[in-house]
Amino acid sequence: MRIWNERFPDVPLTLHAVTAAEASDLLRNGAADAGFVRLPVDRTFFSAIPLYTETTVVVVPKDHVIAAVDEVSTDDLADEVLFHPLDDVLDWERPPGQPAFERPATTADAVELVAAGVGLLVVPQSLARLHHRKDLTYRPLVDAPQSGIALSWPEEATTDLVEDFIGVVRGRTVNSTRGRTTSQTPAATEQPKRNRPDTGGSPRRQPGTGTGRRGGSGGAKGAKGAKGTRRGKPGRRS
Repeated sequence: MRIWNERFPDVPLTLHAVTAAEASDLLRNGAADAGFVRLPVDRTFFSAIPLYTETTVVVVPKDHVIAAVDEVSTDDLADEVLFHPLDDVLDWERPPGQPAFERPATTADAVELVAAGVGLLVVPQSLARLHHRKDLTYRPLVDAPQSGIALSWPEEATTDLVEDFIGVVRGRTVNSTRGRTTSQTPAATEQPKRNRPDTGGSPRRQPGTGTGRRGGSGGAKGAKGAKGTRRGKPGRRS
């Protein structure tokens, strides 16, 4: 947001925090222009740029034995009760360990149960941070499925501002040649005209006498001027 506000101070950027299940619908109905979503997405409707893959962690009470180690494997959870919330975003049939008596409706509900000391929860690290509590901690689960994050938007709604947002997210500089492209002006493609003598009585120069060098220099100047014009004139997206 900081970079966007610096580059486009006249275009307000509003962020909406939604669940993974709500994100696609928000983009489909036009309530948001682009969003950070969990993969996979419907590629028949959305464009998506994969950004990173999250670490998967197990959420435990601070006094749990797992809190004493740096990381765990699914084998270490074999005897533990693990909750499987209905909004789980990991690609597996069910978590390792022993199944809980019921599936919590949400990840937030599952975190409350972990705090009550009746089981553990496996989630992407960002969700563990989102639902952080002082009485809970988490440790990486090295052999669990992981969740990929992408920047996504409806393919048919690829506007210039969406292109600008993509550029900000991907760390492109203000002068980057990627992102929005500019249309080429005729001045950039027109061949420079050869300078003619000032007086009709001057003899024509023969090829190889230096006119080509001066003509080439003039062509470079013309291209430079056209380039400056193009930068100030937005064009179509490539």
